[in-house]
Amino acid sequence: MSGRSSAKAHATRARILEAARRELGRDPDRSLGAIAEAADVARRTIYEHFAGRAALVEGLAADAGEAVRRASAGARAPTPDPVTSLARLVLTLWSVGDRYRTLIALAHRDLGPDRVGALLGPARDAVAGILAHGQRQGVFHTALPPGPLGRALEAHVLALLDSVNSSPWTDDGTAAATTALIAMGVGPALAATTVRRLRPSR
Repeated sequence: MSGRSSAKAHATRARILEAARRELGRDPDRSLGAIAEAADVARRTIYEHFAGRAALVEGLAADAGEAVRRASAGARAPTPDPVTSLARLVLTLWSVGDRYRTLIALAHRDLGPDRVGALLGPARDAVAGILAHGQRQGVFHTALPPGPLGRALEAHVLALLDSVNSSPWTDDGTAAATTALIAMGVGPALAATTVRRLRPSR
């Protein structure tokens, strides 16, 4: 395949995935025909890139997983302030989750818990590292080890993203990050101040 043909195929694949993200976000049972129409391609073109609906959802999941990996990578570097580190990570992951929140509805039905765990693995590791650091400093709850505490935080953030899907409520991540810090044991005033500092224009 020539470079030009390869670039065209890559662009078509990206357009199909973007259409799938939008259409499945509106209706998780959206047909491949509707997705093809939204992407302005023939239905057969989808099958040139994806074997079927499951492969298309997996393509979305792979894109989301790469975005999670990139968002989590910066959090691995140790910082002196774990509260700020956690707030920054939640804000960054919120933007990823907001873009791919259609996968929340599809995840367990189409992907299964093992695949979901693999996609979220980098974020879970990053959160656990930040929580362990904060527990040593006495700024986060210590009743639970970092792993289970991080899973509680994950459930909190995913529930808020699902609320964006199912209700008129919206958030740019400010409320999610603030309540995440409070849930981890940070005082409300410090939580709000920390997030405001990371959202200077808000």
